[in-house]
Amino acid sequence: MRNNVMIPVYDYADVNRPGNPVKGFHIDRTTYLVQPGDVSEPHRRSNYSLTLLLSGESVHYIDFEKYVVTAPAMIMLMPDQIYHYTGDSLSEIVNISFSQEFLLPDASGTGMVCWACMFEKGIVPLTDVQLKELMAFARLMLRESDNPQPLSDMIIRSQLKSLMAATARLPQLDIASIQSDTLPNRIVRQFNELSDIHYKDKTQVAHYADMMFVTPGHLNDTIKSALGKTAKQIIDEKRIIEAKRLLYWGEQSIKEIAGQLNFEDDGYFNRFFKKHTGTTPASFQKSIREKYN
Repeated sequence: MRNNVMIPVYDYADVNRPGNPVKGFHIDRTTYLVQPGDVSEPHRRSNYSLTLLLSGESVHYIDFEKYVVTAPAMIMLMPDQIYHYTGDSLSEIVNISFSQEFLLPDASGTGMVCWACMFEKGIVPLTDVQLKELMAFARLMLRESDNPQPLSDMIIRSQLKSLMAATARLPQLDIASIQSDTLPNRIVRQFNELSDIHYKDKTQVAHYADMMFVTPGHLNDTIKSALGKTAKQIIDEKRIIEAKRLLYWGEQSIKEIAGQLNFEDDGYFNRFFKKHTGTTPASFQKSIREKYN
């Protein structure tokens, strides 16, 4: 399952047919048979991905967790997550990939406090009624993508935002993520975007407060009020998640992983990891590989 080379990064939103004017967006509907021996290459994606599983069953690995997914369901992937799949059944899917720039071409955004937070769920089981509602938006996007016309990108973007809003209000997800676009919510969104980029090298709340022209206390209070966690907790969680990805999928030493995540040394990395997970990096690596191999 793992390899000893750099994990590849694919841009699934750039697989459009030649001449397709919708840059940064791709949608397709596919029926395929995954054989028992078929395993996709572990990879990261540079964009966001929503996959509606219409029929069938397949096995998905997202970061360091294994999921057996049965239709109807939605599979949600964020940039930088490590992903691959396998299975042994005939499946039908609608796959939607898009860049953040396509979804949010202007400052108005989607009106959600943290639309990207929805993707933390990963796998979302759906009812037939919920799938039907989401497919209504997907069909319109498929039609515009298959027969592009003037303003197709505007129509697709509008339908994608509607799909995101319909997904956000599913009871399986946290409805707090569809709060209004207020100043505190814009702070939350900006912090999440910045910390996604800089969590390896900027590990203190003050770093982000300086970039956002607010005080560290105000930033922490705003983040905790909206998300139930402090800004520092979110930064630390992102470092831990990336550490777990590298421990499971990569072949680097613990010292090398500590260096990649900008820890002073592997001793500090060990203490940080154990504080947040209750186990050492070596113990986690051993247990997770035994679990899935």
